[in-house]
Amino acid sequence: MKRTRQKRRGGLGREAEQLIWLATGLAESGSRAEDHYWDRHLCAALDRLLADSDEETLNAALDHLYSADSPGYDELADFIESRAESAPGVSPEHDILLIAAPVLAWSRYRIPTTTVSPAALANLRVHLQAHVLADHVKLALADFLFSPDQLPQGYSATAEFAAKLGQSALSGRDLHIETEGMPETAQFLSDTRYLLAAIVVPKGEALFGWQQAGGSRDQSLSQWRKQGGACLMPLLPGCAMEVVLPDAYFAASRQADKDSRPYAIRASVAFLGAEMEAPAGNLRAVIAPFHERDLEEYRVGLTLRGKDEVVHGVVWPLLGAEDDNADSPAQIEAVLRDCGVTEIVNLDHRFPLEYCDDCGAPLYPSPEGEIVHAEMPEEHGEPTPRHLH
Repeated sequence: MKRTRQKRRGGLGREAEQLIWLATGLAESGSRAEDHYWDRHLCAALDRLLADSDEETLNAALDHLYSADSPGYDELADFIESRAESAPGVSPEHDILLIAAPVLAWSRYRIPTTTVSPAALANLRVHLQAHVLADHVKLALADFLFSPDQLPQGYSATAEFAAKLGQSALSGRDLHIETEGMPETAQFLSDTRYLLAAIVVPKGEALFGWQQAGGSRDQSLSQWRKQGGACLMPLLPGCAMEVVLPDAYFAASRQADKDSRPYAIRASVAFLGAEMEAPAGNLRAVIAPFHERDLEEYRVGLTLRGKDEVVHGVVWPLLGAEDDNADSPAQIEAVLRDCGVTEIVNLDHRFPLEYCDDCGAPLYPSPEGEIVHAEMPEEHGEPTPRHLH
């Protein structure tokens, strides 16, 4: 989840100013002893605001610190996320954490969002507890595979969901998700789905297997890919998929955002190979930077070799602290070459961040240096969406 702030108008309220003061104090602290003071007061202030669903104050403080380029911005953002995903106030004797297990998927058909059956939940529970979580962790799963549009929107909604799922974990039961009225998910070639859960341990105990002797993140990911992936596959029929290591909700979501960029390129090359019988060596890629005020993303236009029509496109958004100094074109080129695409054109002049007026799809760079709509040849039938969620 990219931490990009849009500046809002209006003055700061007293509570926003207090958050700014506390976060700045923590960022400038010179000792762990001083950290504890700022930590305690910042957590108390945030817990009140989250309980009151005061999203406006949280965002106002973040906006101010971000525009001021303050080191307090990262401190405040980290603390807001931490409090939102840890269900403060639900149980003083326990640590509760909302976790996410993202799944990257692509398909020529619709990527489903779906209710997860009790049998599938039971299998997923076994493999999460065996390969990802620490010993003796209590676990509650939400019985739905969420699209990005269906996740809790905002910090307060996340905190409310974490509390509800955390209470389920304390009670030893999974959480049923009512799907009536849930937002629809648009169709994309490549997208992410999220399995959400809450874990509960006595205060100060290990949450994940890699916190225990002999465990590691790499080992957990390897086993989760084999065992958890096999459990998730039936939930995504007609899809190719790749799992992301389950982790704290915001950390896992950001890792999914990062991993989805190369995955979308690999999916696009595979899609063109299947749809147009065009192996990677018969494709050409055009990479270009796209700006609004600042550099926002790179877009990749894909053509058949020797032809100028863009038949497909991929968006590579900049995430977190990435900017013009990040070597994104080299990363994109490395992924393309790993896929077997050898003819790659890098355009270095600025392109506007424009979209199709009719369908809203991004416009992609062509070999001639123009931005155009990606269009599959008519003989290949009904077009499949050609951009990443």
